[in-house]
Amino acid sequence: MALAAVPAHAAPPLVLVALGDSLTAGYGLPQDAAFPSVLARRLTDMGWQVEVRNAGVSGDTTAGGLARLDWALTPPPDAVILELGANDALRGLPPAEAKANLAAMLKKLKEKNVPALLAGMRAPRNLGAAYATEFDAIYPALAAEFGVPLYPFFLAGVAADPRYVQPDGLHPTREGVEIVVNAILPQVEELLDRAAKGAR
Repeated sequence: MALAAVPAHAAPPLVLVALGDSLTAGYGLPQDAAFPSVLARRLTDMGWQVEVRNAGVSGDTTAGGLARLDWALTPPPDAVILELGANDALRGLPPAEAKANLAAMLKKLKEKNVPALLAGMRAPRNLGAAYATEFDAIYPALAAEFGVPLYPFFLAGVAADPRYVQPDGLHPTREGVEIVVNAILPQVEELLDRAAKGAR
């Protein structure tokens, strides 16, 4: 007598947390046009079984992100995109403080064996060359220190382009978010590959 085949249970989806500020949260956009939602759709279309959690809070600084990191990691995700620092720069906060806060977050992610992708930011040039140089250097330095991949500038191809930013000149439009997602997608796939292979 032939035995009935037992169907294999599908693996649970990978959980990816997008931890950031208004650029992640989707300021000025409906939720289905926010970065995490668009990224989730693209990844699903490409065959990934993934849930992308929107842990973006408008106005958040690196200090705010650090304060709510434990909340963002509950329940534990498989990977994290860390996108913070724009509000530190807009407020002219000391780059050393932003670096220390980001370092503390990356340290905790490393301790918890959660793979991370660090999304870089650039300081507004009206703060002066010295500030911009110190701030911009934060991200490559931390990526090297903690051995995490770096996406150099989260708003690459979008920043200051009136076709892709809202009237405030800062936040991406729907089209701008699509550009961001398309550009960062290869590195997000590499991040998910690491998570799927048990990098946690």
